[in-house]
Amino acid sequence: MNQLQSIDRLSLNQITTNRWSLKEAVEGSARAEVPWIALWRHKIEEIGLKESKRIIRDAGIKVSSICRGGMFPAPTEAERKERIDDNRRAVDEAAELGTDVLVLVCGPAPNKDLSGARQIVADGIEELIPYAKERGIKLGVEPLHPMYAAERSVIVSLAQANDLAEKYSPDEVGVVVDVFHIWWDPDMFKQIARAKGRILGYHVSDWIVPTPDLLMGRGMMGDGVIDLRPIRLAVEEAGYKGPIEVEIFNQEIWDQPGDDVLALMKDRYIKYV
Repeated sequence: MNQLQSIDRLSLNQITTNRWSLKEAVEGSARAEVPWIALWRHKIEEIGLKESKRIIRDAGIKVSSICRGGMFPAPTEAERKERIDDNRRAVDEAAELGTDVLVLVCGPAPNKDLSGARQIVADGIEELIPYAKERGIKLGVEPLHPMYAAERSVIVSLAQANDLAEKYSPDEVGVVVDVFHIWWDPDMFKQIARAKGRILGYHVSDWIVPTPDLLMGRGMMGDGVIDLRPIRLAVEEAGYKGPIEVEIFNQEIWDQPGDDVLALMKDRYIKYV
């Protein structure tokens, strides 16, 4: 079954312990001997970039990615420029904190023009690449489940993400594979294989039945219907051997003590991922 035997690739995506500050999440990861953490920008902003860097350095934790960049579409040209400027700041934060991956959640259409919004996404990525490349940052396009198209991203399949990424070299743009968003897709394994050499991140959780909430309904691995291990093996076959982030939006999990969440996360990672 090729079960993972250690947690050396395990990363706490910070949103999984959302009630924790960045400092608490880093220190909790260190206590649990989880070697990686994925940071969210609003948590960095709470204490500042300099202090965030110091906390991470002192704890000896490695940063797997920064979330998020993207959100390119906007109603006006001026607002679109502001989005690009914010993406440049996200690139700077990623570089300063020692990761080479900025996760792009590409953004919804500001009107009903989905194809137009997708073109804005493509244009935004192209504009951002030179700045990111100068700073050693790769842009990871994360496709979201189609149910998020109206609110979070017009990029709703791994095929679309591959289409965007393949225009550029793998050291510029790649894809982020999140099981919650792609497990349903009949072309999933084909598209994972297509992404060979350009997978920049791998996120795990589970799909709960019945699904309690569109945003806050993710489950801990093993609590839902996703057959996780074959997906992980496919991602590895496509060349990805990097950190595996546990990313869970779920109020019941958020309300639990963070140390308990990390203990359960480690156990389920070994059993199911």
